[in-house]
Amino acid sequence: MKARVKWIENRSFVGQTESGHAIAFGAAHDGLKPGPSPMELLLLGTGGCAAYDVVHILERGREPVEGVEVEIDATRAETDPKVYTRIHMHFIVRGADLSPAKVERAVSLSIEKYCSASAMMAATAELTHDFEIV
Repeated sequence: MKARVKWIENRSFVGQTESGHAIAFGAAHDGLKPGPSPMELLLLGTGGCAAYDVVHILERGREPVEGVEVEIDATRAETDPKVYTRIHMHFIVRGADLSPAKVERAVSLSIEKYCSASAMMAATAELTHDFEIV
C-alpha cells in the first residue's frame, strides 16, 4: 500500500491514496483550517475500520442491519508526542429485530480481533467500547 502527502501552503496538505482518493488536511493557520488534522484522521480511520467490520460481520450473520455509526471520544497525552491515551467507541447499530448478542459479538470481534487500526491504537491507548441498538 502506498500514499502520498503534498504540502500545499501554510499548514495545508493534500493526501492521495494509491487508489486515487484525495483528502485535504492540516492545522489551523491564520483562522483557516483546510480539513481534519492528522490526529483527527487517525480517529476517523479507526472508527471507519471498526464500523466496516461490524457491518460485514452482521451481514454475514444475516442480521437485518440498516445502519452503523461510531461515536468516538478520545484523550491525548499532555506532552509530546501527544499520542492517544484513551479511546472510547460507542456503536449505534440500527435495524429491526437485531440480536443484541450478535451485535455485541460483532463489535467485540472488530475491536479485539479484526480492526487493524484499533490494534495499532491499542499500543498507546486504552480502548473501550459499548453499543446500543436503535
